Amino acid sequence: VAAAADDGLVATLEAEAAGLMSDLAAAEAEVEGLVPRAEQLAGAEAALVHQQADQAPDQPGILDTARPAGGCAHRAPAEEAAEVRAQVATLRHGAERDRAEAGRLRARLASLESKAARLDGEAVDLADRMATAEKAGSALELEAEALARRRQDARAALARAEAARRAAEERHYFATARAQALAMALDEARVRAGADRLAGLAGVMGPLGELVQVDHGWELALAAAAGDALATLVVDGPSRAMEALERLADDGSSAVVLPSPPAGEGGRSVDPDPTGQPGTGDWPVGVTPVRPHVRSDVPGMDELLDLVLAGAVAVPGDWRSALAVARAHRRLVVVTRTGDRFGPSGWRIGTGPAGVTGAALAEARKAAREAAVGLAAAAEEAEAARSEDAAARAAEAEAERAMDQIAAQRSGATASKGRLEGEREDLAGELEATRSQLEELAGRVRADEAQAGRLEALLPGLEAAAATFAERAADAARARARLGERAAAVAASRTDLEIRAAELNERRRMLGQRLEEVRHRLEGQRSRLDQAAARRCQLEAVLPAVERLTGLVDARLERLDEEVAAAEERHLHQAEQRLGRLRHLESLRAGRTVVERQLAEARERLQRAGIDVAEARLRREAAVEALRRELDCEPEAALEAPCPMLEEGTSPVRRARELERELRLLGPVNPLASEELAALEERHSFVEGQLDDIRSARRELGKVIRAIDAEMVGLFASAYEDVARSFDGLFATLFPGGTGRLSLTDPASLLDAGVEVEARPAGKNVRKLSLLSGGERSLVALAFLFAVFRSRPSPFYLLDEVEAALDDVNLLRFLALVEEFRHEAQMVIVTHQKRTMEIADCLYGVTMAPGGSSRVLSERTSSPA
Repeated sequence: VAAAADDGLVATLEAEAAGLMSDLAAAEAEVEGLVPRAEQLAGAEAALVHQQADQAPDQPGILDTARPAGGCAHRAPAEEAAEVRAQVATLRHGAERDRAEAGRLRARLASLESKAARLDGEAVDLADRMATAEKAGSALELEAEALARRRQDARAALARAEAARRAAEERHYFATARAQALAMALDEARVRAGADRLAGLAGVMGPLGELVQVDHGWELALAAAAGDALATLVVDGPSRAMEALERLADDGSSAVVLPSPPAGEGGRSVDPDPTGQPGTGDWPVGVTPVRPHVRSDVPGMDELLDLVLAGAVAVPGDWRSALAVARAHRRLVVVTRTGDRFGPSGWRIGTGPAGVTGAALAEARKAAREAAVGLAAAAEEAEAARSEDAAARAAEAEAERAMDQIAAQRSGATASKGRLEGEREDLAGELEATRSQLEELAGRVRADEAQAGRLEALLPGLEAAAATFAERAADAARARARLGERAAAVAASRTDLEIRAAELNERRRMLGQRLEEVRHRLEGQRSRLDQAAARRCQLEAVLPAVERLTGLVDARLERLDEEVAAAEERHLHQAEQRLGRLRHLESLRAGRTVVERQLAEARERLQRAGIDVAEARLRREAAVEALRRELDCEPEAALEAPCPMLEEGTSPVRRARELERELRLLGPVNPLASEELAALEERHSFVEGQLDDIRSARRELGKVIRAIDAEMVGLFASAYEDVARSFDGLFATLFPGGTGRLSLTDPASLLDAGVEVEARPAGKNVRKLSLLSGGERSLVALAFLFAVFRSRPSPFYLLDEVEAALDDVNLLRFLALVEEFRHEAQMVIVTHQKRTMEIADCLYGVTMAPGGSSRVLSERTSSPA
């Protein structure tokens, strides 16, 4: 069968190869038949190309001569003419646009040139201004330096003038104070000497100090030498002195009088012997008698001065030198020019009671007038210096403002210069760019006009050629139409030929490939046929053995089939058993996993149990140790002890935790707790006793407070009623025709109530104190004050300038009120009002002596009541 099949396959392949060879020969013949047709078609195409070339124009276009290689070699003259006209129009339009742009650029250039000229002029002006500003700045700097020197001179002059003014003020102050002190001292000397009580008595010449003149610088020496004698009242003769003493005796007053020597004793001077040896008349070396420096124009005063200043000498040194002379000559009165005095009656350092003279007062007043004149001159100089300083300040400020203006002008000029330079640089660049653009535009305009001229010269020839070309183009168009039809037919034939040739070539290729394949298969099949024939011979030789083997194999196959069936049954049974065993194994594995998990849990519980046992053992040991240490008890005794009673719903563990928490809150054991408890109990008992005492004292104090409050309410009510009643009367006295009253803010609670004062003077409808004038408010306050005085009298009252804001009428009313109260108590009033001083029984004043210490003066204006 296989051989037959192989033979059939070979026959088929051979038949197919024969068919393919015949088809290939036919295709080759058909291709060879197409060659003449292709040659005919090529000749037709060559003839068509020749005819088309004959139909093309003979001459190229004018513009084509300039065409580059590869471009279109021939164009229609009409197109060339139209293109030339368009180019000419474009060139003309571009030239016009360039000319317009050139005109604009020329205008711009003219504007820029004018701007450049303007900037040059501004630069020149700016340079002139900067030069002027520099000159002005230099001049102002010089002027500022001069003004600064003037200001410094003015400041120095002002400082000197102020210093001179202050010095003049000090001189004037001290001179005035000295004159006032001397005047007060003379007045006091007059009072002490009784000049007011001996006024009008014949022969009373006045205090000695007013009757003498002393050389400058010897005032303190005279005061120290004369002592109280300067304040003594000089009376003309002993007889007049007796009359003065009799008057003083009649008045019951005392005074010191100094009679002048009687007539006939004048001209005798006393020249004591300082050594105690009469007749020598020698003074100690270096001392100067005081008497030659004192004189008087009153007749008889020289003899009196000789008596008063007898033995008075002045030492030029300090008090130590004077003390040395006094100790050597005890009968002398040794003084210094500073007022120190050393004599038989005592030693004194420094000025004593002011012994002044009328000449000293006149000199002091003269010095005060001179100081006032000097002060006025110093004030004028200070004012002139101040005016000069203000003028210098104003001039300096003006110069600074001018310098600031010059600096601002310089800064502005510098900024303007920089701006101008920048503008000029920008303008120069713009001018250069504009000129280059203008030159470029001019060249472009010239090139465009030249090109347009050349193109316009070509237009006539192009137009004529265009007309001829149009006629030839019409003929060529018709010929081209016919050639087009032929070309279409030839192209169609060429296309068919090419398609057919392509088909034949493809068929030849396919047939060749198939023939090669068939031949290859045929050769392979033939080799296989040879092999198959050899194999067939071999098979035919072994065929009997194969048949016997086949029988054996068939029998063996039957037995194998039976064995295979049995094996399959066994395999199926074994598979079922294996599946059962696998299921059992899976169940065993699951059980093993459960058991392993249980084992792990058991091991963990065992481990925890071991840990719990160890912890319990440790807690047991700690508990036993704590039991022995803290309670001094053995575990057996503790176990035998009865369990404490627990509240219902409380477990022992919970109760133990509560007790442990309470123990933690209690903190560590304090071994001194018993002593502290005893001390705290003792302190508690003491504090309890003190608290009981305080409570009892509080109760007693409450009773006392209530009693005092009741008494205070009663006293306040009675005092308020008295004061309110007195206030009504006193207000009517101080404000005739007016009404005033006192009212309580809270009558129900007298201790917490305040007192409101309502006042309405006559002719006014106001009732609030804030709406009254200052004097009216003072009178209202005085009415309330004297109402309190009248209701609750006091031994004395002190009023400090309470009438300062009162006018004359209200002052008289206040003085009438004072006159009413002066018989009930002693009143001390501090005042500057003359009328208040006039009603006083005694006046006290405070003054400052030349030495700088305050003195209190008193004067009784009337006899005490």
